[in-house]
Formats: sequence, structure tokens, C-alpha cells
Amino acid sequence: MLKIKRGDTVQAIKGKDRGKKGKVINILGAQKRAIVEGINMVKKHKRRTQQDQQGGVVSVEMSIALSNLMMVCKHCSKAVRVGIKGLKDGTKTRFCKSCKEAI
Repeated sequence: MLKIKRGDTVQAIKGKDRGKKGKVINILGAQKRAIVEGINMVKKHKRRTQQDQQGGVVSVEMSIALSNLMMVCKHCSKAVRVGIKGLKDGTKTRFCKSCKEAI
């Protein structure tokens, strides 16, 4: 079970965007990477096409390793480690290891 899922707010802890926060757009599970909005932006040269009348250089998010990301807890609003615990009904849930609240 991955500890970071699509839609979570994360913070970069390494790399050129260290300290920036963003929302997870997509998870690439096999490569253990994620695409986060506003983090790891690169310039991409786009050709002018029928659908995209405006060509040129655009900024696009590239994937970043999950090991370089930390979840941001909604309750304590800081980057925290995430734990997984089982509930009585047999389901699993994620929780903040700092404030012990469910995520």
C-alpha cells in the first residue's frame, strides 16, 4: 500500500524545489514516482498543431521520486511521516505520526 495517493498535498524535501508544496496529480506506481503540480517543472518545446494553435516553449510538470516527497497533514499543517494501521472492521487507514490523526 502506497502512503501517498492522488489528490494528497505533499511537500518536496529534496531537489531544486525543496520546501514547495503541491497537490499530487498522478502516481506512477511501478516506477515509484509521482507528478505534483508546481514541482519539478521543465521547459518543453511544443510544435504548433491543429488542436494546439499556439506552439512554443511551455512549462510541464515531470515526475519526482516518492522518496523525495512528504505528506502534509491537514490537522498540524506540516510535512509529516505517515503510518498505516488496521481498523476493527478490517480496513486499513493512514494516520499522521506527529498528531496521530487519521488522514
